[in-house]
Amino acid sequence: MIAVKMNPARRCTALLNQLCVSPRAGPTNGRAFSPGPRLGPGVGGKGTGTQPKKKSGISTTGATPVCPMGASSSRLFGTLAQTLNSAPLAQQDLYPEETQDQDLDMPMLDPDQLLRECEEALCRRPARPRRELVYPSGTVPCHHKPNSSIRIMQWNILAQALGEGKDGFIRCPLDALNWQERKYLILEEILTYHPDIICLQEVDHYYDTFHPIMASLGYHGSFLAKPWSPCLDVEQNNGPDGCAMFFRRSRFSLHGLAHLRLSAMMLPTNQVAIVQTLKCRVTGRQLCVAVTHLKARSGWERLRSAQGADLLQSLRNITSLGGSRSNAASATVPLVVCGDFNAEPSEDVYRRFSSSALGLSSAYKLLSSDGQTEPAYTTWKIRPSGESCSTLDYIWYSHDALSVDSLLDIPTEDQIGPDRLPSYHYPSDHLSLLCDISFREEPHRLM
Repeated sequence: MIAVKMNPARRCTALLNQLCVSPRAGPTNGRAFSPGPRLGPGVGGKGTGTQPKKKSGISTTGATPVCPMGASSSRLFGTLAQTLNSAPLAQQDLYPEETQDQDLDMPMLDPDQLLRECEEALCRRPARPRRELVYPSGTVPCHHKPNSSIRIMQWNILAQALGEGKDGFIRCPLDALNWQERKYLILEEILTYHPDIICLQEVDHYYDTFHPIMASLGYHGSFLAKPWSPCLDVEQNNGPDGCAMFFRRSRFSLHGLAHLRLSAMMLPTNQVAIVQTLKCRVTGRQLCVAVTHLKARSGWERLRSAQGADLLQSLRNITSLGGSRSNAASATVPLVVCGDFNAEPSEDVYRRFSSSALGLSSAYKLLSSDGQTEPAYTTWKIRPSGESCSTLDYIWYSHDALSVDSLLDIPTEDQIGPDRLPSYHYPSDHLSLLCDISFREEPHRLM
């Protein structure tokens, strides 16, 4: 496993000594979703450890009380739940106003202690696939500029309501999908690689789980729900799913934020994007980062292409000096675009991004020997309609202004296993992508 960057413990010991006091937890009942203060669903259960063990399930039915954010043995999550119970969460708004100050009131947690708690809770699950950081062909590790690389994670984490209620993963055991177990695996994945910027899709537990936890770990978060989320069609849903972005406050300051509802042929669609302009505290340079999730399913290729064109135009305006629509050469802010595009490299939306005047390249092509070929898959699932193995997820970057220092490799077929994704050892039907990027010494203006 890749070594985790260590942060000094701050207030974790005191937090761990507190006990969870709330008697129950669970997702919002029914189809209707009412935003506002609420307690978080449970976290407890089994999980990934270092030693593979026999698969065994824990029933989520029964009368044993659980903490709002975990089983009664999960002290750290219980503490967070107690904090949430006394401090109302942000209201869910499609286009909220955000400030970095709203994250500063959360109690600070030690990420190493939290990671150890996750590993302990997951010790009865099979080990996660071992993944290594790989240096692109022709590059060498950069040691002369310590702390200059920026680590970015892209991940469709699988909306809980969809995983349990709509997606129909016929080879994935039901108890491997319940939130009480899955959220430990998701958090462990994030804590293991300690990214500076995290871009997520299909997030339907932002306010009760991800925002409080990530804020307590030193991240600033932003969330944008789909206008008509399919999660709301599922009984016992936890609200709409959407995109989320987090950045480490110690590394960046927020200089600009845009919440976009993507359009196609001048008509609004159900897909959204978050765009943030950040200033790096190490280099003093600005970086624009976007996260999106385009329309799914075969037959919607033209809509995805139109959504991509709309997003590219918005990014061109945001990153261009003076916001000029027509002068692509004025783009001066380096750009990273993360997302589940629901599109193979053969689709038109992929060609739009790879040929854009913004000068974007796909980072994961650098894993190939020729530097021109995407991975064979970023998602692999088995549904009633059959087995699907596809490349749908991407990290795009401004190749003139940024360089890719390393990438997290893709698990092999044997590592993923015959039942594919999700599974006991991997919480989503999509693989997380991760790369280290750095600013070039003399970035060229896009021509």
